[in-house]
Amino acid sequence: MNDDSGAPAIASPPASRQQAVTIAGSASAWQLAVELPVEIDVNGEPIAVMLATPADLEELALGFLHTEHVLHEPELAQADAPPIDVTVDVQLDGIVVDVRVPVARVNGHARTLRRLEGRTGCGLCGIESLAALRRRGLRTGATANASPDDAALMRAFAALPGQQRLNQTTHSVHAAAWCAVDGALLVVREDVGRHNALDKLVGARLRSEVGHRASPAEQGFVVMTSRLSYELVYKAHALGATCLATISAPTSLALDTARQLGLELACLAPSVGDGAPCIARFPSLSRAVASPPLSGAEACEQARAQGQERC
Repeated sequence: MNDDSGAPAIASPPASRQQAVTIAGSASAWQLAVELPVEIDVNGEPIAVMLATPADLEELALGFLHTEHVLHEPELAQADAPPIDVTVDVQLDGIVVDVRVPVARVNGHARTLRRLEGRTGCGLCGIESLAALRRRGLRTGATANASPDDAALMRAFAALPGQQRLNQTTHSVHAAAWCAVDGALLVVREDVGRHNALDKLVGARLRSEVGHRASPAEQGFVVMTSRLSYELVYKAHALGATCLATISAPTSLALDTARQLGLELACLAPSVGDGAPCIARFPSLSRAVASPPLSGAEACEQARAQGQERC
């Protein structure tokens, strides 16, 4: 995707474009979410190519390199770290985002493992072995214990649609939001890919905060509009979230991974009683009672027996 021809710069593509459609038999217009190949480089060397929405791409690159461990933590987390130079080059066949950092800060092993294509919905692209999968995302330090209550989670879920500017016109992109402990939305990012949206959120936090883990006064959690898959667990943990909450329930691998990392998971549950939505919680092992962890099905069955949330 590199082009050294010296051709005039190409205008940055929009995040959406208008398309003529027919709705209920009448001519209308629809905003389509733009999806383009985005190449992420480190010091001019390609690391990954993914399909993404062409917005907040500097944050996407920083978040991806952080959550995939391509850059050592000090480069992104320390106040005295050398500045990071990020350039965005729009080309005919896609976009190249190049992150320039000192060579000593680059994790050569992780860089090699992730040098592959990344599809919009894929979280395993670039992983060479199951051993590499097991090693992925295990950073030092425990996730903070101040988990949000159900009211905070519901407040965040209720507020999120109003902050999804791109999805309000396209109806086809995911959102990831960083929330205060009380459920107030602080930062929202959108993308056609759920893990891209979360990487953008991570990148936004990295650019605005010193250190990738929140201090006690800055603790927060993540809410997302997608299903809860395992790669989101790793990324939310890398961000220092106290909880990861999504619209759909977690997969078995996501729950097992979250319990290993000490991260609580939650999702919207089917209505109970008066029809009001409610929260289903999947505590991490560090917050669970001293008994064997329940499977997802066992947790749902136990909740039903106690007259609580249904899954």
